[in-house]
Amino acid sequence: MTGRPRLAFYGDDLTGSTDVMEALATRGLPTVLFTRLPTAEEAARFGDRPAVGVAGTSRSESPAWMDAHLPDVFRWMRDTGAEICHYKICSTFDSSPTIGSIGRAIDIGAAVFDQPMVPVVVGAPQLKRYTAFGTLFAGFRGETFRIDRHPVMRRHPVTPMDEADLRLHLAGQTERSVGLVDPTRLQPAAADAPVDAIAATAGIVLFDVLDAVTQARVGHHLWRLRDRARLVVGSSGVEYALNHVWSDDPDALVVPATDTRPAARMAVVSGSCSPTTERQIRHALAHGFEGLPLDHALLAGPDAGAVVEAAIRAGEAILARGRSVVAYTALGAPDHARDSGSADPSAGHAVGRALGRILAALVRRAGLGRAMVAGGDTSSHALQELGLYALELAVPLPQSPGSPLCRAHSDDAAVDGLEIAFKGGQVGDDDYFSAILAAANTAETGR
Repeated sequence: MTGRPRLAFYGDDLTGSTDVMEALATRGLPTVLFTRLPTAEEAARFGDRPAVGVAGTSRSESPAWMDAHLPDVFRWMRDTGAEICHYKICSTFDSSPTIGSIGRAIDIGAAVFDQPMVPVVVGAPQLKRYTAFGTLFAGFRGETFRIDRHPVMRRHPVTPMDEADLRLHLAGQTERSVGLVDPTRLQPAAADAPVDAIAATAGIVLFDVLDAVTQARVGHHLWRLRDRARLVVGSSGVEYALNHVWSDDPDALVVPATDTRPAARMAVVSGSCSPTTERQIRHALAHGFEGLPLDHALLAGPDAGAVVEAAIRAGEAILARGRSVVAYTALGAPDHARDSGSADPSAGHAVGRALGRILAALVRRAGLGRAMVAGGDTSSHALQELGLYALELAVPLPQSPGSPLCRAHSDDAAVDGLEIAFKGGQVGDDDYFSAILAAANTAETGR
């Protein structure tokens, strides 16, 4: 980068990375999200951005993969010179000692940054995620659940959350001690000294975030501790907390002035087995989209190439009729049950890449200007097939924070400027697909 960015981040999956980009860009910090570690030339093109990130896949990777790949990631963040460097994790904290280990990532990052203490911030009320006395809660369909009783996350097919106390959850992934800054230490008149005492003795300091008051105090601590704790681990709650320091009005939205019109049609691929995505697919099918069901096992198997080609031909035919297409691997309880038995990460990676090949072909052959991927892990691996090197915010969807419409940058003219959304499994209202199709933001739009 040609200047010193205020913040550099790495997202452990793609949808988490676009979540951070949205949290920053809609609060007045233009942000570029690279799809891999950028070349010097690519970085120079966006050298004036105050925030820069890289979208990764570590949420679905093994500790051995992390040992091989994350040191370079942390060195990249460190070498940007950013005032704060953020390793972005999912706000549901789903991880395990063998897949997406947050503890292992903290150990690697702390070594690269030579940092004895690493702050961790998970709560983000904007996303209906809350932490209180070390315990994580998450909203779902108008109710709030402890994460180990959450209807979806306690049954996640790869990393089910069976422990809501994040200190205990981390204890299975790292030997570092975990200290807690609870809400009693985060009131407006609370002194800094008790927090400093915790930070002086713990290898990890978990900061609770329960509401706007505690979030603002966490932002205060992250910013004042940055000289000795430059690396921070957490959800986009990190950015929402820092916005209280960086902005006079942290709730004011700044909409980028992009000329984005509603699309006549688009292509969607989904590898999510979330009931939230199921409802969204059913809504889309009832409102003008045509469905293309795909077999998860076949996409992960030896004959995947033929399945992909058949799906491309079927998708082209739908688009030729002027309709939008949604290709999906899971819909309804039978699909959920089937997919829950395929927790092998390599199978999920293969399915994500296969869906990416389908989407890339449909965009190029049909000349589409808009597309979408549903599923956090799916998005990370599908992205690799699209030939994109960077994303920027095009249109935020305030009703579905964390999964905005993005504008893509590519050296391939066929996909350069593509408008694309990446949606996590639990994100969005039932009409999310239709909202992305209709998303618009004229060039005259400002604050």
